[in-house]
Amino acid sequence: GIVVVDYRGITVEDITALRNELRKENVEYKVAKNTLIKLAIKGTEYEGLAEYLEGPTAIAISHDDCTAPARIMAKTAEKVEAFNFKAGWVEGSVYDAKGVEEISKIPSKETLIAKVLGGFNAPITSLAYVIKAIAEKQEANA
Repeated sequence: GIVVVDYRGITVEDITALRNELRKENVEYKVAKNTLIKLAIKGTEYEGLAEYLEGPTAIAISHDDCTAPARIMAKTAEKVEAFNFKAGWVEGSVYDAKGVEEISKIPSKETLIAKVLGGFNAPITSLAYVIKAIAEKQEANA
């Protein structure tokens, strides 16, 4: 996943905290010239991001969790009013700022897996409680 942001107005303290959070999730964060980014993405599947490359630009790239850059950077955007999403690229699709904000609300892959497994486990656990209650009731009546 890739997220492109306008980083104007962010303090050194905030950017340091952001970089530390991104590093923990194995996300690369770079400030680059728009011309260089456009040259780098020309002729690739990321070329759709070129139209959003105006003004000061920072780019965050994750090779592991495609939603991690958006999720982490959204926390900074909440604190720093001037720090704004420009666009993003996730799983082959380019998203505008609103799309990236929606992507930022998706939990991490590990959290989603845990929820699915918890959902599978819930009926089994409920069945076990019911069987135990029936067994205890039969023992009490015997």
